Amino acid sequence: MTRRYHIGFGPEDIDGIDTAILCGDPDRASRVARDHLALEAELSTNRGLNAYIGRTPGGRRVVSATSGMGAPSTSIVVNELAQVGIRHVVRVGTTGSIQPHVRSGSVVISRAALCRQGAAEDIAPTEYPAAASPFWTLALTQAARALGVDWHVGLTASVDTFYEGQERTETSFNPTLIPSRRGLIEAYKALRVLNFEMESGTLFKLASVYGLGVGCVCAVIAARDEAESVALDVKARAERDAIRVAVAAIDGIDPEWLDERHRW
Repeated sequence: MTRRYHIGFGPEDIDGIDTAILCGDPDRASRVARDHLALEAELSTNRGLNAYIGRTPGGRRVVSATSGMGAPSTSIVVNELAQVGIRHVVRVGTTGSIQPHVRSGSVVISRAALCRQGAAEDIAPTEYPAAASPFWTLALTQAARALGVDWHVGLTASVDTFYEGQERTETSFNPTLIPSRRGLIEAYKALRVLNFEMESGTLFKLASVYGLGVGCVCAVIAARDEAESVALDVKARAERDAIRVAVAAIDGIDPEWLDERHRW
């Protein structure tokens, strides 16, 4: 057996599967597999990095996997997924919006990221673009439109911390921010950034360097112009919509766009 150290499974366990849905939350990865796919097998629960094999409604076999929280864990998981044969990754996450027109309960499809993440510095230089695959971005957008989901596409601020790095002071143990983290939301609003999250910037750089196809759709569970806290009343629905969009995109993407020539 050639199981990888962190994810707990090897290429022989996913023979013929080249696409993964990647969630930070292990419970969300489980819900993807059990509620939105036809579950075929549980691959691993090693280190809490739950992974499953399932089949989309369109008949495509995929892995539903857990990245863990943040860029360092994501970098490990994506590296090992690539080692075992995954060539396309669709991230399904949660996010807080910055722009007032992006409301809680909607979804954001990231076409690129403002990447302020230490893990990404080990992958490529700071100035290296952190961009999603245009083909997966289009497929996610088409899926959201077809499903009637409230969607937005644009730029994401991908940062390393949930509290200080996203300018949270009211809900944080630490009410005092260092000068470089004060006024972030207003500055990013002016740059037309839509939202904060914690994985996509490093994921996008990894994908470009590794030659993978990658897309990202996140459920908006906090509207930061209203409050720092999570909008629990819409969280379950928004997450469900983001998962539905990802699964539909996998079924609907033009097979020609999955060609290796289009991952670079």
